[in-house]
Amino acid sequence: MQRESRAKTALLITFVVIAWGMCWPIYKMALNYTPPLLYAGMRTLFGGILLAGILLPQWRKIEWKRNWKVYVIVGLLNTVIFNGVQTVGLQYLPSGLYSVIVYLQPVLVPILAWMWLNESLSVIKVVGLVIGFLGVAAVSLDGFTGNVSLFGIMLALITGIGWAVGVVYVKKTSSQVHGLWLVALQSIIGGTILSMGGIATEHISDITWNISYISCLLFGAVIAVPGATAAYFYLMSSGESSKVASFTFLVPLIAVVIGTLFLNEPFTYSLLLGLVLILISIYLINRPEAGFSFVRRIEHKHL
Repeated sequence: MQRESRAKTALLITFVVIAWGMCWPIYKMALNYTPPLLYAGMRTLFGGILLAGILLPQWRKIEWKRNWKVYVIVGLLNTVIFNGVQTVGLQYLPSGLYSVIVYLQPVLVPILAWMWLNESLSVIKVVGLVIGFLGVAAVSLDGFTGNVSLFGIMLALITGIGWAVGVVYVKKTSSQVHGLWLVALQSIIGGTILSMGGIATEHISDITWNISYISCLLFGAVIAVPGATAAYFYLMSSGESSKVASFTFLVPLIAVVIGTLFLNEPFTYSLLLGLVLILISIYLINRPEAGFSFVRRIEHKHL
């Protein structure tokens, strides 16, 4: 049973990292066929509706009167700010620079969890988090081209900070709400707000409904929103925030590797350096403490 649980945890981590790593090049491709707010809103709204449809037999677990504030707050932080502001902000900054700023999130999450949830934060973990962030910077170094927009930097900071606060808030309220319903309703609420904003400021006629766009929309609505987000929140609620967050440093690396393999982007020394730094970071943060590893923490929580 313990071996099965460890395998499940490793599988979920792998799924989240690969799915989110694929998001960057796929979303970038989608913007060739659609305005940003409409795409962000549609993929999250459709994803939320899909997940809600699956969960419908368990509708009583929503407990709307008790939990509506949680759903709205998480919808604003993790959907409107993270998905919406991110999609708009990518128009103002090179994707490499934007991703580095956004991936301050894995550093902020453990700090916020330490301040808000009284989670432990050792010197080694802090060092590991800093090394991981430097690894993300190295991976994205070749994307630091073009004009640097102060407005774009502000949007990237809002994206990363909003995401970090949202994730820690989800962890804090995880015992109060049903995890999958939280993902579904945050997506529906946030997706509705983004879609309305897109309808008000953009033109639906600007969407090119070809196979490429529909594939990008389906990826976001099926894999990225209900699938990877639900798996990430499960891991975050079950383990230490610093250890779960450390693995998200791999996401920009996966995005660059996908670009190298499928989009003919070059493999550079900065990518190799970033890989080494990220692996060192993950080792430092997740190394066993007194024989009580990250995976075992998750198992212990669910015994």
